[in-house]
Amino acid sequence: MNSRDVISLGLGLEAPWEIKGQILDTEKVPHELRLTIKADRGAKYPCPVCGAMCKAHDFKVKTWRHLNFFQHHCYITAPVPRIRCEHHGVKQITVPWARKGSKFTLLFEQAAMVFVRDMPVLTAARILEMKDKRLWRIIRHYVNQALARMDLSGLKAFSLDETKSRRGHRYITVFIDLDRKEKPVVFATPGKGKKTLKAFKRFLADHQGKAENVVEVVSDMSGAFISGIKTHFVNSNITVDWFHVVQLFSKAVDEVRRKEAKEVRMPRAARWATLKAAESDLTEKQLDALAELEAMDLHTAEAWRIKELLRWVRRATNLRAARWRLTWFLNLANELCDDKKLLAPVRKALRTVEKYREEILARWISEHSNGRIEALNGIFQAAKVRARGYRNDETFITIIYLLAAPLQNLLKST
Repeated sequence: MNSRDVISLGLGLEAPWEIKGQILDTEKVPHELRLTIKADRGAKYPCPVCGAMCKAHDFKVKTWRHLNFFQHHCYITAPVPRIRCEHHGVKQITVPWARKGSKFTLLFEQAAMVFVRDMPVLTAARILEMKDKRLWRIIRHYVNQALARMDLSGLKAFSLDETKSRRGHRYITVFIDLDRKEKPVVFATPGKGKKTLKAFKRFLADHQGKAENVVEVVSDMSGAFISGIKTHFVNSNITVDWFHVVQLFSKAVDEVRRKEAKEVRMPRAARWATLKAAESDLTEKQLDALAELEAMDLHTAEAWRIKELLRWVRRATNLRAARWRLTWFLNLANELCDDKKLLAPVRKALRTVEKYREEILARWISEHSNGRIEALNGIFQAAKVRARGYRNDETFITIIYLLAAPLQNLLKST
């Protein structure tokens, strides 16, 4: 077996294609190995529509970047024919080593996709010694092709949440299939609010899914999200994950602390002491801060005690007990907050819980939570930090799909 046979096997060449020439250009940096592939004169080629073997009509010389040959860049050049088919007329054939319209071989693109799964695109582009914009075009092609083949006919429950895409109020809303154990992201779209639910409903219909088959949606307490769910997924039950209830009151406590700190000198470590759970592993300084807050009878201490009562509600073992505990909690908390100006953020949080009481209580009969999507948001933001941000929402969405969507046969080119 000679060197041409080895390279032919690596490229997967079949008749009538053969390697006719190879030149190593050492004058260029990096050096370039250029392979010439041709077919014998008079060879026939398959019609890309029907597969019938046809004669060449004319030729156009094309060049593709291939995987490096040791440290040298490798390029393949071939005269690619258009054939004349009796049934379909003149057609451009597809070569076996590259997809239609690409300037790279399939093996090069496969290596590129392996790189970008594990590192920022700019880093992968530097390793491959190519412009990152060209690498992005490869990534988008394969991700979009895989998305087009996604089947959502079995989707019955989903969760949604927004993740920040850029500075300012720029967000991307991500949707996950709650019944999928791995790679659960099924849709991502720029923006947040009711319009994202409309976009997802349209995407679902385009991928064999039906909005009327969705029986549960897990969301936060965003009014726009809940309104969109009720409008576009009318058969679904809405569940507000408990994580968002705790988060709502944690933010309220912190807002009370910051406002009160302008009037009273706060104990050191008060911030983290009030954000953590009383039963968590508090440091000695944090325990001292809580004791001092209680002794000073500050509004921050009152807000913290209300937040901690939520844990008692959470420990209810069934829906009936949860309903009674939540009602008792709301009544007591409203009494404690009455006519206290600094506790306005807590009163606002209580009104939000009252508004979405039934959606919160649905947590006791649901088997799903928002925990997975919150964890995924951390992964997406970490990827964004490693890449030092993305040019636009489209590139960030592409990375989200690449990291966490069920893209089967990602390197299938058609």
